[in-house]
Amino acid sequence: MTGAQELGLEAGGQLGPVDVAYESWGELDATSSNAVLVLHALTGDSHVSGPTGPGHRSPGWWPGVIGPGAPIDTDRFFVVCPNVLGGCQGTTGPASVAPDGKRYGSRFPIITIRDQVRVEALLADHLGIGRWAAVVGGSMGGMRVLEWCAGTPERVERAVVIAVGAAATAEQIGLCSLQVRAIRADPAFAGGDYYDNAEGPVQGMAIARGMGQISYRTASELDQRFGREGQGEEQPLKGGRYSIESYLEHQGDTLLRRFDANSYIVLSEAMNHHDVGRGRGGIAAALSAVQAPISVIGISSDRLYPVELQHELARLLPSASGVRIVESSVGHDGFLVETAVIGAWIAEALA
Repeated sequence: MTGAQELGLEAGGQLGPVDVAYESWGELDATSSNAVLVLHALTGDSHVSGPTGPGHRSPGWWPGVIGPGAPIDTDRFFVVCPNVLGGCQGTTGPASVAPDGKRYGSRFPIITIRDQVRVEALLADHLGIGRWAAVVGGSMGGMRVLEWCAGTPERVERAVVIAVGAAATAEQIGLCSLQVRAIRADPAFAGGDYYDNAEGPVQGMAIARGMGQISYRTASELDQRFGREGQGEEQPLKGGRYSIESYLEHQGDTLLRRFDANSYIVLSEAMNHHDVGRGRGGIAAALSAVQAPISVIGISSDRLYPVELQHELARLLPSASGVRIVESSVGHDGFLVETAVIGAWIAEALA
């Protein structure tokens, strides 16, 4: 979808015509009643399923969950995964060219999860989809699932929300804000207008990713994988690195090859603004009005979005029947790693 319309944003900003990039699988039936919307997390994109290829440096981020005979069965469903507003994989974001012919950069406005869902609704209109058979997502994607259910309940038949809460907590906001500060403190950030420079804020971005990666995993898993071992033959007492340091550097380097620092900031701050109850009388009132049956899934060891947040959702959502807890040692990233059990529960929700 290209240039749908100018977008007035929740925080009062304005965007010119918005482009939306997406991937889809399966066939849309004549009534659009078989359409499923899958929503990605912070550094994900529309490439939810499939191998590497042009424009895709890595395989799909949810292997085995979508496809013929898979939990989200493309023989049965028409599946859409859009890139999020503010991202850097085809949908309008800070690196996009503004109407004046220059990149938005520092001029990109504040956006919210609600703004992102508004753009996804425009995409649904463009595709002729009046009502989704299901909306599915985890982490930042789960925030958008909740917004779809609370903001446009008539357009969601059922939903699956994974590893998220109804509103950002103080700890989550604090962790995101430190990552944002690390990027902005890099001299190469240039106030957000670095696109024409020889180098962007690669050091700040790598540090931000390292902070995030620690919060996505667990202390026990990191101890088991890395302990206090040096990296290869490096000796930490002689200036070498510990294995965990090398791992975090690798995570940063990998992200740098495929993600824009300004998008990392914009999306992190959108997650900080997440509050499904804002302007709706509070969280309890907003969730009590949700019509769609919702399956709520949490990760047992998630310290970023702990299971009490999913239990709160289940208490306040009239059509939720408890919480399914994935027993996993890997923390928040369990929603990406434990695909067998999560896939089985998604298939059950869509049955």
